[in-house]
Amino acid sequence: MTEPATSSLLTLSFRVFVAFAIGGLIGLEREKAESGGTFAGSRTFPLFAVIGALVYAFFPAVLPVAVGALAVPLTVAYGGKIWIEQDIGLTTLTASILTVILGALTTHSQRGAELAVVVGGAVTVLLSAKGVIHDFVDRIGEDERRATSKFILVVVVILPLLPDRELDVLAGLNPQFVWLMVVFVTGLSFAAYILSQIVGSKRGIALTGIVGGFISSTATTVSVAEQTADAPSLYPVSTFAIVSASVIMFPRALIEVAFLNPALLSQVVVPLGAMTATGALAGAVLYWRSTDENAVETELTNPFRLRTALFFGVVFAVVLLVSESANTWFGVSGVYATAFVSGLADVDAITITLSTLAAEGSISPAVATTGIVIGAIANTMVKAALVWILGTRQLGKLVTGVLGIVSAVGIAVVLTL
Repeated sequence: MTEPATSSLLTLSFRVFVAFAIGGLIGLEREKAESGGTFAGSRTFPLFAVIGALVYAFFPAVLPVAVGALAVPLTVAYGGKIWIEQDIGLTTLTASILTVILGALTTHSQRGAELAVVVGGAVTVLLSAKGVIHDFVDRIGEDERRATSKFILVVVVILPLLPDRELDVLAGLNPQFVWLMVVFVTGLSFAAYILSQIVGSKRGIALTGIVGGFISSTATTVSVAEQTADAPSLYPVSTFAIVSASVIMFPRALIEVAFLNPALLSQVVVPLGAMTATGALAGAVLYWRSTDENAVETELTNPFRLRTALFFGVVFAVVLLVSESANTWFGVSGVYATAFVSGLADVDAITITLSTLAAEGSISPAVATTGIVIGAIANTMVKAALVWILGTRQLGKLVTGVLGIVSAVGIAVVLTL
């Protein structure tokens, strides 16, 4: 609900100052920008924000008129900028209008002021990251752009259309929930992929393992193991990259639990946290022993692909149905068996499934925690097996030893809960 403009003078003055600060922040960035400095800068943008704040505080109905009135001189100035500089970029013009709106938000309400601060900060970061963003876009190939565009389109179009209820024809599954989980999991991977593209191909072994683990720890393991088979002397640094990618799987699972069932997080964080700490300690030792900083590199592909997303959706739906049935027919042992088998292929599916079942009360938090750890250990075993198959004997022994210790810690902690 909008607060009256007659609120205390001190509060109103503070809100106007917040608007001024937001405008100043954006203005400073624009003044330093080559394309925006001659159009509007550190003095003009604060004025835009203050105009928005004052107009909405005392004449809220006139705000559209004020924005329109400002648009006229802005358009004239923008035309002059195009004529003089031959630059037709719309960024600064758009930022100017947005700054007026952000200023108005500060006097709209407390929530509006908070939102204005958040959006103002985000806008400043976005504007200042022009070079990084353009470099990132230039590094994306046509196939990746097409894959990303298709998936985003499918998310926007399909998700709202899917029924948000359990359907008997789908054995009681909720289609919208299943697809939402697909979007969530691939979104996590895509965020890490963007980071990997921003950092570039010259990243060191530490970031190779960490980013690769968030995108796909299995793909990272396969890539590094194959490189080590061609160059066996890389096994120390390769071990670090594989262990890092495998251990990052645990914090990723914690993020999923926190998103779906925050009440379960306090239990799951104990064993997975212990496994993460053990793996990080072992990784630190491996990193200290390694000498080649950029010896290994992984080919990380865009995880936002429709076929991959559909495959995960099917896996998640099957794991969810099997877990519910196993719990009904075989009790706790059925859940654990399902967690192990599912974990061999994918940790995300069993983590999301057990978190959901625990939130619904179908299984206890203790069973969910143990099942998630079992799935994580099963997937860790797969990494070790892949290293033996694709890598070298030295790499296999070292990776198996480290991941074996990490798994043993997880089992020991779960048994004490």
